[in-house]
Amino acid sequence: MLRILNIRLSRVAVLSQLMRVPLPPLVTPRVLGVDDFALYGGTYGTLLVDATTRLPLTLWEGRDAEQLGCWLRQHPGVEVACRDGSLTYRQGITAGAPEAVQVSDRFHLWQGLSRRVQDIASTHRSCLPAALPAISAVDPPPVEEATASAAADSRAGRHAQHLFEAVQALIRTGRSHSSVARELGLDRRTAAQYARARTWQEVVRRPPRKPSTLDPYLGYLRQRWDEGQHSAKILHEELQTKGYLGHYQRVKMAVAPLRRGLPIDEPREGPPSPREAARWITTDPHRRNPHINERLPRLLDHCPELKLTHDLVRRFATMLDNHDAAPLPGWLSELAGSGLAPLAGLAGALHEDRHAVVQGIMTPYNSGVNEGRITDVKLQKRIMAGRSGVSLLRHRVA
Repeated sequence: MLRILNIRLSRVAVLSQLMRVPLPPLVTPRVLGVDDFALYGGTYGTLLVDATTRLPLTLWEGRDAEQLGCWLRQHPGVEVACRDGSLTYRQGITAGAPEAVQVSDRFHLWQGLSRRVQDIASTHRSCLPAALPAISAVDPPPVEEATASAAADSRAGRHAQHLFEAVQALIRTGRSHSSVARELGLDRRTAAQYARARTWQEVVRRPPRKPSTLDPYLGYLRQRWDEGQHSAKILHEELQTKGYLGHYQRVKMAVAPLRRGLPIDEPREGPPSPREAARWITTDPHRRNPHINERLPRLLDHCPELKLTHDLVRRFATMLDNHDAAPLPGWLSELAGSGLAPLAGLAGALHEDRHAVVQGIMTPYNSGVNEGRITDVKLQKRIMAGRSGVSLLRHRVA
């Protein structure tokens, strides 16, 4: 813009003039929002927001209790302070504004509980396959045999079989995996994979195919194939009339096994991950899809620990929905006596901060405004390519 206006000033001079512009007068808010944000690397900053006007007040580098307490003493009048579960900000507000009501944010409360649920699901990972439907004992096995024979006839299958025999022959002589890898020109992990395998089919076994948008139409594809329609193009056009929005190539790949006399490659569902299981448990029952409603009861019936976790999570969700903190003391006692280490640790942290937790459950105040303003701060940092100091960032934000 300086070049367009033909003004001979450097960028440094312009920034110097901008930094001389005084900040607007700061009015102490009745409801204060406090949160931290990442400045760069492992350095964090603190942002203060007026939760009533939804406008940022100031920011500084660091997130220690002394800075916050000093600012609150210099600006008396804060009646409500919204924050996350940070011990640092709790201590700072207590020191600088002891009469202010502290509110622990509802979102952060739920987020902390969800993380503990995932930790429990990770501990009981062996129980997660129980969520899958039971496999019928009368299912015919020829499909797997036909697939294995087809793989043996392929170029990749013959290559895997040759490597498997070569690696196994060297392993039987007492050679190490590294020595075998150097001998055959393989990566050590590849050599170890072939050495641990019992058959060459284990090495080329494909991972379970993930579900796709074509899965609801696989039955129709089998039916039309049996009726004599073997053109992938025509089959794709027929599926489009039934609502399929996918590409022709997906249909062509789906019917390729049928041309070789093999069944359609249906998705083989794997057990849920700990993260998925935690999401199943924390999702509102009315918002769960039929897939979850079918599998979650099987998982909970199989694992008493996850069932107990589910019951405790739903009870806390009821407290949040009803804005009723009366059951909180009993709920914390059950959390501490659950015998589950992640929940017991959470119970201790919530008990220490119980007054702010009660306010977070009962009052409408939250840290949503803080999170929105932190997004604005990060946007300003990116606009300036991350080269701005805290003072310039304060001018841009405030």
